[in-house]
Amino acid sequence: MITVRQVYEAMQAIAPLELAESWDNPGLLVDCGGAVHRVLTALDITPEVVEEAAAKQCEMIVSHHPVIFDPLKRLGPQDVPFQLVQAGISAVCMHTNLDAAEGGVNEVLAGIFGMKDMETFAEGCGRVGAIEKITVPELARKAQQELTVRCNAPAVGPAVQVKFADAGRPVKRLAVISGAGGSLFADALAMGADCLLTGEANHHHAIDAKRLGLSLIAAGHYATEFPVTAAVAEKLRAALPELDVLVSTENRDPYTYL
Repeated sequence: MITVRQVYEAMQAIAPLELAESWDNPGLLVDCGGAVHRVLTALDITPEVVEEAAAKQCEMIVSHHPVIFDPLKRLGPQDVPFQLVQAGISAVCMHTNLDAAEGGVNEVLAGIFGMKDMETFAEGCGRVGAIEKITVPELARKAQQELTVRCNAPAVGPAVQVKFADAGRPVKRLAVISGAGGSLFADALAMGADCLLTGEANHHHAIDAKRLGLSLIAAGHYATEFPVTAAVAEKLRAALPELDVLVSTENRDPYTYL
């Protein structure tokens, strides 16, 4: 019999808690106890993902984004932690520690673009290294194509929307940081990157990065992080071979793109 604690310990080996940022809240955030026969991996624990886990008879969800982040002042049926407890489903959430871990979010993202001679930046969360020479528009198109096949398709519209700021030179050294990493463009520039590929970057990040000679590609928070769910599932299967591990098919980008 596999316990909640055993799955949690396996996840700590995959994404050690000491790698997490001080402001973060990773860990076993909902503990319903009991045996675990089947686990669902996801980026976010949404009501749809809870319903999926219950329908597929999963006793646990392993996610990247914490299901509890800010302090809870009240709890009711509209809240996902309440829904988890009601369904008897435990939740392990590995956030910035999974960003920084070997084989974690950013190494999966770097691998999609064939990164070699990988180094860390942004306090260990990001990855930077060599890729085959490519123009920024070509890299942006590649990002959309490669991430689309790794994400759950929406009911309408494209799965991945990509925008880029082209500083005018080809990319041979790429920096990647998933999620909301646009503010870290200076860190990427300091590592000698030609381009930073991230999930989200605002207007001013794009202006400043381009002015300083760094191209910037924003490929979406969900799209740059969801691919790790398959990697986590594979690692859990290897760590606990008797455990049935599924990847969520209902965890989608909350946005609809035109």
